[in-house]
Amino acid sequence: MPDLTVGWIGTGIMGVPMVRHVLRAGFSVNLYTRTRARADVLVSSGANWCASAAEVARGSQFVVSMVPDSPDVESAYLGPEGVCRGLAFGTLCIDMSTISPETARAVSAEIGRRGGSFLDAPVSGGKTGAEAATLSIMVGGDEADLRRAEPLLRAMGKTIVHCGPVGHGQLTKLCNQILCGVNLLAVCEAMIFAKKVGLDPQTMLQAVSAGAAGSWALSNLGPRMISRDFAPMFMVDLQQKDLRIALQTAKETSAPLPGTALASQLLSSNQALGEGREGTQALIKTLERLAGINL
Repeated sequence: MPDLTVGWIGTGIMGVPMVRHVLRAGFSVNLYTRTRARADVLVSSGANWCASAAEVARGSQFVVSMVPDSPDVESAYLGPEGVCRGLAFGTLCIDMSTISPETARAVSAEIGRRGGSFLDAPVSGGKTGAEAATLSIMVGGDEADLRRAEPLLRAMGKTIVHCGPVGHGQLTKLCNQILCGVNLLAVCEAMIFAKKVGLDPQTMLQAVSAGAAGSWALSNLGPRMISRDFAPMFMVDLQQKDLRIALQTAKETSAPLPGTALASQLLSSNQALGEGREGTQALIKTLERLAGINL
C-alpha cells in the first residue's frame, strides 16, 4: 500500500470514480471541490475534506485536478486560496482536465517557480473509462515526473503515453476530441440515413459495428441514441468547450478543421435548445430535426 497522500480537486462525472480508484489503490486523499455536498460520497469512503485548494496541497506529495475548463484550472492553482498558496517543495501537480495548452504551460511555470513540478495529463474514455479505471492518459511534462506519477496514474488508467513537454498532453487530447467530434457526427449521419432508407437502425448497428466502420462512438453512443438515453457519459457543453479550444488552436496554426467546425456548429443547436448538459449522443436530435424524423 502506498504511503503517500494525493490532494484532489474536482468531483464531477469523471472525478468521483477516479478518486474511488485512488483510494482503493491505498493512497490517502485530501479532497476539495467548490460544492461541498458533491464530495460527501468520497468523504464517506475515506477521503479527507479540505476547505480550499491551498489546504489540499499542504501535506500532499501529489496534487491532482479534474475540473471543467481553463479558468477553473487557473483558479485552482493560481487563485488566492489556490494550490500554489499551500504548495510544498517537491510536490508533483497533475492536471487531468482538458484545457488550453497555454494555460497548462502558465500553471506549470508558476508551480516550477515555487519548487514544485507539473504534468498535464488529460484523459479519454469518458464516464465508462473512469468507472472501469481504463482511461487513456496523455501526458505532457518531464519523463522523470511521469515515472514518479505512474503508480498513481495506473490506479485510474490503462494506457499512459508520454506525449512530450508540458502542453503536449493537451495538444494530443485536442487530436482525440477532433476524432471524437467528427466520428460522433458520422454515427449520427449513418443512423439518420438508415432510418430514411427503411433500415432498422438497431440491425444496421449490429451489422457494421464489428467491421471497418466500428468505433467507440458507434458501440457506446449508437445504442443510446436508439434507446433515447441522453444521460451524459460526456456532456455536450464540455465537448463544445474542447472543440472551441481545438478550433482556436487550429486558427493560430492555420490547420484546416472543416469537419470539426461542422460538428461544433451542429452541437450549438443542441445547446440553443437547452440540451447542453445532455450527453454528446444528443447530437442525433439535431440531425433528426433537420431530417424531420425520429429514430
